[in-house]
Amino acid sequence: MVKKLQKIASKKSASAASLLDSGLASTVKDSAQQIWLAGLGAFSKAQEEGGKVFEALVKEGLSLQKKTQAVAEDRISEVTSKVSHLAGDISGKATQQWDKLESIFEERVAKAQNKLGVPSRKDIEALNERIDALAAAITKLGGTVAPARKAAARKPAARAAAPVKRASTARRAKAA
Repeated sequence: MVKKLQKIASKKSASAASLLDSGLASTVKDSAQQIWLAGLGAFSKAQEEGGKVFEALVKEGLSLQKKTQAVAEDRISEVTSKVSHLAGDISGKATQQWDKLESIFEERVAKAQNKLGVPSRKDIEALNERIDALAAAITKLGGTVAPARKAAARKPAARAAAPVKRASTARRAKAA
């Protein structure tokens, strides 16, 4: 009898399993269909929202680029200002050094000329003034003498020669 019961139970379980299989298969099929449709819906939403997200990202990127450019331009102007200030300082120091070098050079040249007996500009000007005074005195006494010429600054030899000519002219005027 146990065997009979087992056969009956096995027939009933087989028919129940086939019922379950057909119901379970249907449920699984329906679930798979719903999952597929949900995936298609998500894909469609992603396509629609993707354009909006892309545009939002582009706007945010432009905003960030403008801010970065403004900061970079500020830094560039700050660095340019510092460099030009530094260049001005260096230029001023270089000018001072050139001025010192020039004055040292002029002093040494003046000393060398003095040692060689070359008259200075002041000496030549004093001689010209003295010659003009002598010429004026000669003219008062009745002589004719041309006034002293102002020689060009570039020709010290011409200035040195001028007093000699005038002195000889002054002697001639006195002798006459």
